[in-house]
Amino acid sequence: MFASDFMDTQFHVLHPQQNIAEAVSAFQKFSESEEKKIFGMMVTDDDDRLVGMLSMYDILNYVQPKHVAIFGEMEDLDLAQIYQNRLKTIRSILVDDIMTTEVVTIRQDTHLMVIAEIMIKKHIRRLPVVEDQVVVGIVYVSDVFYQLMAMFSMENERQ
Repeated sequence: MFASDFMDTQFHVLHPQQNIAEAVSAFQKFSESEEKKIFGMMVTDDDDRLVGMLSMYDILNYVQPKHVAIFGEMEDLDLAQIYQNRLKTIRSILVDDIMTTEVVTIRQDTHLMVIAEIMIKKHIRRLPVVEDQVVVGIVYVSDVFYQLMAMFSMENERQ
């Protein structure tokens, strides 16, 4: 079984020049339309080539003020205002500014067991499937899990 057998060919992408507020709106819109939470999206250029990934974690990491751990020790700080000010800057920050650019990818002919190994070893939840530098699909950790469980179930039925 290979990535091409179970990859999702319906996926959403962001553009590097979108701002983070637009990206957050896209996360919300696609989560609602698909009736499932979208935690990350691929970022592609105008030629559909993968240039990065943006996840909720990347956005939270940006929004979280540095040295937040000491805020509890400072009684005169208005934490709500600090976060409000930080969130206002999102309109000027581009996807390109905070996206992950070192993205692990696979090909359509990558075997299921190799995909599972990559995801486990590198703690990856989604793997873009790329051919000739163009994104053709995506594999989610849940896809790998359910494929393996289906194989396990078929094996149990044979015994």
